Amino acid sequence: MTLAFTICSINYLAQARTLGDSLRQTNPDYQYIIGLVDKLSEANLPAELMPVYPMLEVDKIGIPDFAAMCDRYDITELNTAVKPFFIDYLYNAYPDATEVIYFDPDIIVFKPLEQLNKALKTYSLVLTPHTCSPTPDWERPNEQHHLNTGIFNLGFIGLRNDATARSFVNWWKDRLVYECRIDLCAGLFVDQHWVNFAPVYYDNVLIDQHKGYNVAYWNLHERYLSQNDAGQWQVTSLNDTVYQNDELNVVEPLQFFHYSGYNPERPNEISKYQTRYVFADSGQQKKERPDTKPLFDLYRERLLANHNDQYRQYPCVYIKPPVVLRYLRVRKLLKTPFNRAIALLESR
Repeated sequence: MTLAFTICSINYLAQARTLGDSLRQTNPDYQYIIGLVDKLSEANLPAELMPVYPMLEVDKIGIPDFAAMCDRYDITELNTAVKPFFIDYLYNAYPDATEVIYFDPDIIVFKPLEQLNKALKTYSLVLTPHTCSPTPDWERPNEQHHLNTGIFNLGFIGLRNDATARSFVNWWKDRLVYECRIDLCAGLFVDQHWVNFAPVYYDNVLIDQHKGYNVAYWNLHERYLSQNDAGQWQVTSLNDTVYQNDELNVVEPLQFFHYSGYNPERPNEISKYQTRYVFADSGQQKKERPDTKPLFDLYRERLLANHNDQYRQYPCVYIKPPVVLRYLRVRKLLKTPFNRAIALLESR
């Protein structure tokens, strides 16, 4: 059995439902679970906002001192910090699961993931890099940004249920209890920087460079999107840099697209995190990517159909207001032994 899961708070349930709908259509043999970093009992969702997919609330998976993690982290940090804890729980709660696959909620899967299924029969971990070729300019994101945020994008990870993967998950859990912050001066960017070590510390790790995997704003410079005569999405490798390689112009099916940073209320923006591309000329002197527009229109349509506007109104019950979170972080620093505190301050 293959378990696929995502993690979100209630405000992102439209994305989680859209991901689940795509998996149900393309990979119906997967069992899909929504890991919920929120409390349904306090949200009191109406019937039409209750997903048809099983939801596993974070307070049910036994994270030690979870309340302290809520004090330390903002909503992005918390939703990423609990990832290995959910994986560990699923390993133990579903012993028949031979593979566990994590997807960020803002992903649509377009094809049966046959190559991934095959890889997880052999490899303990499957990772995808942010980019497989050099970035063409200094617009955001470029290689320096990837050095800051991690070589691999952890919006996706595939794990086999074996001793190596379990060892990795335990190691990852230990790191994310305290150090899953967005703190670039300290070398931290949520869960991602830590996984740079995975291919070094652990054997049997596949770095999968399939151009149809984890397509997103950060690798559009090397991938062109189109539909074939049957209406199926495909990816063509682009020569958008001065570098040459032997795989240019290879056409592969689009496996899954990651709509990171996309806001359906701003449908003409690819992502709030990038400055390289626009859908069409808007006087910004950016590169046009009209090939991607139908893909984003499709996503917007599905999000709205899955009640995105209603879900966005629900604040996460676990998250402290920003002013309170800053206060708690300063208090933690003041309680730190003096030499350690000085080191932390100097690192900033």
